[in-house]
Amino acid sequence: MRALRRAGRLAAQWPRVAPLLAELTDHGDREPEAVRTDLVRAGRVLAALPPAEVLAHHPDTPRVTVAVTGHSTLVQLTDPLVAELARHGLLPEVLSGDHGAYLRDLSDDGELRRRRPDLTLCVLDAGAVFDELPEPWTWQDVEAAGARLLERLRALAGGHAADPAGPLVLNTLPLPRIRLQQLVGQRERALLAAVWREFNARLLRLAAEHPTVAVVDLEPLIADGGPAADPRLALYTHAPYTEQLLAAYAREAVHVLRAHRGMTRKCLVLDLDDTLWAGILGDDGPEGITAAAGTLAGEPHAALQRTARQLAAQGVLLAISSKNDSAPVLGVLRDHPDMLLREGDFVRVHANWEPKDGNLRDIAAALGIGADALLLADDSPAERALVRTRLPAAAVVPLGTEPALHVTRLLADGWFDTPRLTGDDLARTARYHEAAARAELEHGSGSYEEYLRGLGVRVRIAPPRPHERDRIVQLSLRTNQFNLTGERLGADRVAALAADRAGLLLGVHVGDRFGDSGLAGAVLGRYADDGLHLDGFWLSCRVFARGVEQAVLATLLAHAAARGLPAVHALHRPTAKNARAAGFYPSLGFTETAGDPDGTLHYRHDLAHLPPVPDHLTTDPRLGGDDDEPAGTTR
Repeated sequence: MRALRRAGRLAAQWPRVAPLLAELTDHGDREPEAVRTDLVRAGRVLAALPPAEVLAHHPDTPRVTVAVTGHSTLVQLTDPLVAELARHGLLPEVLSGDHGAYLRDLSDDGELRRRRPDLTLCVLDAGAVFDELPEPWTWQDVEAAGARLLERLRALAGGHAADPAGPLVLNTLPLPRIRLQQLVGQRERALLAAVWREFNARLLRLAAEHPTVAVVDLEPLIADGGPAADPRLALYTHAPYTEQLLAAYAREAVHVLRAHRGMTRKCLVLDLDDTLWAGILGDDGPEGITAAAGTLAGEPHAALQRTARQLAAQGVLLAISSKNDSAPVLGVLRDHPDMLLREGDFVRVHANWEPKDGNLRDIAAALGIGADALLLADDSPAERALVRTRLPAAAVVPLGTEPALHVTRLLADGWFDTPRLTGDDLARTARYHEAAARAELEHGSGSYEEYLRGLGVRVRIAPPRPHERDRIVQLSLRTNQFNLTGERLGADRVAALAADRAGLLLGVHVGDRFGDSGLAGAVLGRYADDGLHLDGFWLSCRVFARGVEQAVLATLLAHAAARGLPAVHALHRPTAKNARAAGFYPSLGFTETAGDPDGTLHYRHDLAHLPPVPDHLTTDPRLGGDDDEPAGTTR
């Protein structure tokens, strides 16, 4: 990157930046501190690059604006923050607030708030409490000052949630030892520590109160990464945290942004030899491999299996890609006494001698997800390099040769982080097993039409219940191929839409003879004098090609006609990933009426000729109003 900068080609070569940073972080057996240092140096190079220069060469580059404010000096945060964003393919612009002006910056008329950044970081430290104390002070004074600060932060969080452009990230406050030691009574120290922990606990709960607010807990980062503060920097430059801690914080903050932008990985693809077990199956045989908990060789691999199972319980799909013969691998998964994970825990098992990038493509295709939803965990540098080169959309975890660090490295980048879990997440693995049964039915059917008739698809269309709104948010974040406008919704906006009497917010529930696919689609609309306007339409890829989207739109058209509306209007805004849906509205009788400079197409249906609901499925429309048909209506 330095060479590209010196040659004046860094902006022109921006697409190379993320792969270069991926190589940099593929540390294998390098010390994490050395990797962190290199990342910060790379961030320093990138921070000097004006985003406008990159956009002049690559106008479609995803750009994010990050506002940074706080109680003290945060200049050391910029470089690691820029590096973390760039390594995930995001072009950053960092806006910095004035020293100690976070309350003003985050107020309704604050400069940073007016810029509507994609991510707002409010980095606080213990000084936010201790600077408000009398001299001398007591632990009761600290408790009172903490309560006042918490109320200010709660007000700021509420204001942000009411009109969020992107998530607001707060952080817990480490209690400096030099503050604790200023109380000479051990009882008083204990009470100070207790009220401090209670303050941090209440701060963490703000994230539960406001879906667009996240709180990074600094305690685990300090435990993993060394000292939180340097007393010299704290006194001379008002920098409360070390560069090391700020780099760890930057990584966590970018995890928050990734999750809110729908960049969560869905499937963990695991290697086997020296990954899920110790040993080489082909050389050592089943009796020569181990993953036995409590043994020196097996415990690290048992820990990785436990972690994978924990992730799977929260909706992460597990798959295998291994250079091995299939039959011995399946034998180990079914019968080996050390295995915590069994064949049924994996949605795909690819044990063969094909290149792993091809295996990953096959896994993605079989699951109906993109390569950008995959994460490969592999201990082989050659295999990792192959996948990074041939399938750059897939993420790669460098496990290295020390198995005791496998779990740490797997979890370090928060690839599976999501703003909040939904019921759909918890049922995901079972639903992909149901998908395999559907594939078997399709294979045995004489035609695709026969397959659809045998599938027994059921579609229920209804306003989401309160507990389903998080799933609507998740659908808007994660759905790309059938996202007609590319729009992403936040939790507060979904709540407002649900309460809007002039609006229409619907969930699409899909099931069939093999099981319930859950809330797999959503529609956003609004009523006006000239008809019903469809402002958003999302459908999960797992229910594609079953007539669900046609059934939903036909139902909406019939609903509008029954209400006496003159027309239904719709939008299609092209994105890099929704080309598949480009002809959807015209295929059901819509006429193009206008086009915008950004490529958005406007459509209108005059309701003169209504398309039928596909006859192989059953609909249960509950849109609201007297025109609704009873449950179980087949059209």
